[in-house]
Amino acid sequence: MRALLLIDIQNDFLPGGALAVPEGDAIIPVVNRLQQQFDLVVATQDWHPPQHKSFASQHADKNVFEVTDLNGLEQVLWPDHCVQGTPGAAFSVELEQQRIEAIFRKGTDPEVDSYSGFFDNGHRKSTGLGGYLRSKGITEVYLAGLAADYCVYFSAKDALAEGFKVYYLEDAVRAISAEGFDKAKADLRERGAQIIQSHA
Repeated sequence: MRALLLIDIQNDFLPGGALAVPEGDAIIPVVNRLQQQFDLVVATQDWHPPQHKSFASQHADKNVFEVTDLNGLEQVLWPDHCVQGTPGAAFSVELEQQRIEAIFRKGTDPEVDSYSGFFDNGHRKSTGLGGYLRSKGITEVYLAGLAADYCVYFSAKDALAEGFKVYYLEDAVRAISAEGFDKAKADLRERGAQIIQSHA
């Protein structure tokens, strides 16, 4: 059984959003078309409390995109984004949502960031996504969404570690940086993921 994982297709990651991924909106028609091909469609949603420590605004002496230490983990300091209950945290209205069976929220603990849909960045707490997919008989996961070099990449790595066969849909993701995208793809290939196009 195959599942399509839609990673963080939220307003704040789309053009005009607080942490916009270049051309992030270009994936939406691809993702909408793809959903019909899958047994199961699941989405993740970045869902931060307003005082999340990954926000640069929570550190008086730090700037956006500076790297710091957060409870023993390396942390990029982001602009405030995907704050719980705000329009920025909502899924794009252009995203077809009627086939999404479950939504897994992440980044809810103010003390640790959570790029992956499976675990927080310290692997201290699980979101329950892995167990949910297994309970549905899923063996293969296909990943689409934003951003290719952060949340999609970390979700793909964790999916591999959880024992799923992983397909990273290259034309259904967009990255924050081209260099980050190339690194993510190279690392995922090395770990056993397949990098494919959606039409395949």
